[in-house]
Amino acid sequence: MLEVILDTETTGLSTTEKHRIVEIGCVELENQIPTNRIFHKYINPQRSVSEDAYKVHGYSDKFLSEKKTFSEISDEFLNFIKDKKLIIHNAPFDLAFLNYELKIIKKPSIDVKNVVDTLEIARLKYPGAQNSLDALCKRFNVDNSRREKHNALIDCHLLKEIYINLVEQKEPKLNLENEDVVNTNLNNDNIINNNIDRKIIKPTTSELELHKKFLKSSLVKNYYK
Repeated sequence: MLEVILDTETTGLSTTEKHRIVEIGCVELENQIPTNRIFHKYINPQRSVSEDAYKVHGYSDKFLSEKKTFSEISDEFLNFIKDKKLIIHNAPFDLAFLNYELKIIKKPSIDVKNVVDTLEIARLKYPGAQNSLDALCKRFNVDNSRREKHNALIDCHLLKEIYINLVEQKEPKLNLENEDVVNTNLNNDNIINNNIDRKIIKPTTSELELHKKFLKSSLVKNYYK
């Protein structure tokens, strides 16, 4: 099963104030194992970044003004996430912004049925506890030292580790359908042929006699004629 860990950064907290996306990060997983395929774009929001948002991610208006718009990267983004389950921390926030951007360019919205919210999973598993990304990193001993400011791609890599811990899939799954698995229905010939050749050395008559004498003299209780 293909999944995508997804995170965004924005110019502010609400689409009702016409805030926009400034960064999208995606990390692809197959059976919860990274495939090394990523999608990462900084985006020109075509508006200013709020002071509070700038403190969170540090992306200035000048830096973003040189990037492509969401419309220009939308097809590449949609192709990357197509037919994959999306794994998002606090999904309503990111979905609201993604669907707002898609609405502006008249493209279909992302269906919430295709989304897993790790914040919801964490709240169910640890009710009453702090379940922010940083708090979950601490809980699961995930190194978040690189997270000096919010960055969509870094946060995706952190969320990947948190997600695997939340669903308790801490080891890669074995591929039990591998065609190279050895057939266990072996006959004796197969067993012999698949083992290292062994040379059988039979004892001589004198060696057998000596062995017999040893048993008779040293292991009287266990020796039967």
